[in-house]
Amino acid sequence: MSEIITVGFDLAKNVFQAHGADVSGRTVLRKKLRRDQVLDFFGRLPSCVVA
Repeated sequence: MSEIITVGFDLAKNVFQAHGADVSGRTVLRKKLRRDQVLDFFGRLPSCVVA
């Protein structure tokens, strides 16, 4: 997998969407997250921009 440099994060009430992009802007990650999974998910990612 390419290195994720930017993560787009769509907020909702219960299920969130995370989309990771590499340096060329190509999508390398798409993930649905429940509210209780968000902190663990971002804690495992390398440093990146979250928008």
